[in-house]
Amino acid sequence: MDQKIMELVAGLMALSARTAPKAAGKDFVEIKVVTGAEVERLAETCVAYGKETGKKNWDRDGENIRQSAAVLLLALKKAQAAGLNCGACGFAKCSDLPNPVAGPEFAGPICAWRIMDLGIALGSAAKTASILNADNRIMYRVGVAARQLNLIEGELVVGIPLSATGKSIYFDR
Repeated sequence: MDQKIMELVAGLMALSARTAPKAAGKDFVEIKVVTGAEVERLAETCVAYGKETGKKNWDRDGENIRQSAAVLLLALKKAQAAGLNCGACGFAKCSDLPNPVAGPEFAGPICAWRIMDLGIALGSAAKTASILNADNRIMYRVGVAARQLNLIEGELVVGIPLSATGKSIYFDR
């Protein structure tokens, strides 16, 4: 499929993610469209991480990324607690929620409502890809690779690779 068309699809997905509703109307979602050589770097990093850690399916997802025309990255960056004191994060009060600490793949804890914001933005972006008939799949592994490469800033990163072929490369893998 024409690369410019796939980049347009990714741009429209980014628009959907940006305008998706966010808790208390505060937006901590970072967005980046990755194409070309950066997609190849994501693929290589994903495969290498799987080999280094011995984790399953990182090679499979890396090959899917390699075959993708573009990847939409979404991240939570310095997401402040929503101020609801709901306890969903595991702490009784928002003021008890500590600053995120780097883990092996992401940093946390993070306010549960901000993570929901990211999920809604991801769903909105995937919906737009679906409406435009672009094959896509929400992948946490691509987010780990993107974070390792510093392609986008954020404590929690998730990606959506895009493809347009006769059969989706992201299913029946």
